[in-house]
Amino acid sequence: SFQTDGAFLLYLCRVKDNFSRQASLYAKYRPEYPQELFEFILQHVREKKTAWDCATGNGQTAKELAKYFEKVMATDISSSQLANAHTAENIYYSLQPAEQTNFADNSFDLVTVSQALHWLQFNKFYAEVKRVAKPEGWIAVWMYTRSGISEEIDRLIHQHYSITLGEYWDDERRYVDENYATLPFPFEEIQCPEFVIHYDWSLEDLEGYLNTWSALQKFIKTNQFNPVDELIKQIRPYWNEADSPEKQSRKRISFPIHLRMGRIKK
Repeated sequence: SFQTDGAFLLYLCRVKDNFSRQASLYAKYRPEYPQELFEFILQHVREKKTAWDCATGNGQTAKELAKYFEKVMATDISSSQLANAHTAENIYYSLQPAEQTNFADNSFDLVTVSQALHWLQFNKFYAEVKRVAKPEGWIAVWMYTRSGISEEIDRLIHQHYSITLGEYWDDERRYVDENYATLPFPFEEIQCPEFVIHYDWSLEDLEGYLNTWSALQKFIKTNQFNPVDELIKQIRPYWNEADSPEKQSRKRISFPIHLRMGRIKK
């Protein structure tokens, strides 16, 4: 259950939600995180009773945590995202903002935020983390950067990202462009390796992923057309230039992941 009083709902409405409109696309096309990432995080967490996956989206991270923790509490401000979330007996989803939850003090062994920390109100969220985490608990946050496919395709996607959609990105997006290096992180931080997501995607997969971008929804609302359609037309000749026919339909795509992790000191 979660709070439903008027003050809570008013607070919830003021929190930024950029992903409800494309929730089904998000669930289908957003990259999954590699097992090596979770193995690194979990080797530092001694007890694995309860984890909080904050801004869970469609539960990509919650689904993995549920394999190791007795209980995973997963929150988001988008009911549409939660409606498309992965299910498991030990995952408990609730509609709550990151900065104000109904969790008890000293509840969690691990707090995670994947591809979403830049949207949160840092000071309020970090205060909530310190409240609900157990003494000596851990926080792990990460994001992935734009894909790498080939020189020609990367150039077209970069132009789409920085020029076509440039003015439609929220200011918070700069933290992603800076690989989370400039984010405030008031925890006892440890050094983390870089991880990479690899896929062999079809052009349809790439198109679906590009349609999940938050700035795109703002562009479409303002201009009443989808620029991804033209971008895919420009990419198609480069996508189908492979030497052998069996390689024409798919290309290797890579997303570098940047992780920050620290112990939560009370």
